[in-house]
Amino acid sequence: MQRLLQYIGGEFVEPASGQWIDDIEPASGDVIAAIARGNADDVDRAVTAASASTWSSTTVHERADWLDAIADRIEAGLEDLARMESRDTGKPISLARGVDIPRAVSNFRFFAGLVRHHQDPSAMMADAINYTVRHPVGNVALITPWNLPIYLLSWKVAPALAMGNCVIAKPSELTPLTADALARLIHELGLPAGTFNLLHGYGAEVGAPLTAHEGIGAISFTGGTATGRQVAAAAEFRKLSLELGGKNATVVFDDCDLDQAIDGTLRAAFANQGQICLCGSRLLVQRGIYEQFRERFVAATKAMKVGDPAAADTRIGALISDAHREKVEGYLELARQEGGTILCGGERPDRAGFFLTPAVVDDLSINARCATEEIFGPVCTLHPFDSDEQAIAMANATRYGLSASVWTRDLGRAHRVSRRLECGMVWVNTWLHRDLRVPFGGIKDSGVGREGGKWSLEFFSEAQNICVRVDEES
Repeated sequence: MQRLLQYIGGEFVEPASGQWIDDIEPASGDVIAAIARGNADDVDRAVTAASASTWSSTTVHERADWLDAIADRIEAGLEDLARMESRDTGKPISLARGVDIPRAVSNFRFFAGLVRHHQDPSAMMADAINYTVRHPVGNVALITPWNLPIYLLSWKVAPALAMGNCVIAKPSELTPLTADALARLIHELGLPAGTFNLLHGYGAEVGAPLTAHEGIGAISFTGGTATGRQVAAAAEFRKLSLELGGKNATVVFDDCDLDQAIDGTLRAAFANQGQICLCGSRLLVQRGIYEQFRERFVAATKAMKVGDPAAADTRIGALISDAHREKVEGYLELARQEGGTILCGGERPDRAGFFLTPAVVDDLSINARCATEEIFGPVCTLHPFDSDEQAIAMANATRYGLSASVWTRDLGRAHRVSRRLECGMVWVNTWLHRDLRVPFGGIKDSGVGREGGKWSLEFFSEAQNICVRVDEES
């Protein structure tokens, strides 16, 4: 059986604990690898190795070249990595092949290009010249979740390295395969020892001591809101970026292109089995088209193929674990108790693995728990509205504020409504259409800070102003 070791100081090493964690394939329930069970001793070793690295002394162009080389290696191994990601997460291989791995390639190439051309403006005074330089933060802790493993890990690693920092990465213990593959290709490329370190293990045993370690200068965390609060408390005065949960509204007006809206909202609700923080799990539909939309949306949901993630035509794969499936089923039972009607889905197919058919829930209050709490599974709720004002109030009726989408042919309405939605990102007549130059992040319980484009370069560096007095000529 494959064993995933810690990667510390340019070497693959056994965990200090001498213990291992089972990596379970969601689609079969089989154990497919043994993962190093890290602890605080591993964290100390990794921080020490990062502190000794020569990475910060490399030039911007040298670092950009390394990022391009990493992108080339990922692209060359796309098919193997896609199979690995699909097997480890349970997601359809078509999604891993078409989105996750290409996005990892794009992340490294984008930040390589951006850092090459990133300059801070100089300021001229009458008697002095000001200029700004940016220094690496130092050692950064990058903690990523199980739903988009290499997609989100590369989103953090690329800008962190680009700005001259050394990385201690902690992926989810549920999906470690592509993180290990990334460590191996970085090792083969020969980055300076200690530049990139990878620690496997549980959050309480690796993540907690990592975020509290005095040798860490910045923390970038993507995950659940409850854990995010613990990370924020541990961060104290260090730089912190939190991308947390979402309960995102999809607002469908009666003047929309209905065919386009059905396709887009279906993808937003159920992509990656609904296990994306940006999923549009609350569908707010204007009353004039509500019945027609509901009928077509339910029919389209029933038509989605649930099955083997390795099959090219599979739309819904397995959930990440049996425990998570039970959590999602618990919310469906709660929906019934709250007066909801399950229009379709929520059933276990007759096969091994952690599968659940996509569910659509009607008749819930907009304030019901199932309509306001993050389920993070293939479940969406439908709610009718009458006016723009009502739609805005309903969309904002949650403690989360990550994203939303608006479907309308009226561009004026799209602008008016979008500006009043309490969230960090709004898509109009589309969903998850990403430009890597724009800010990414949420408000309220959905997080702190922004990453993406120049925001990532600024987060992973410290600005220093230098003012040079210019004496007047005598």
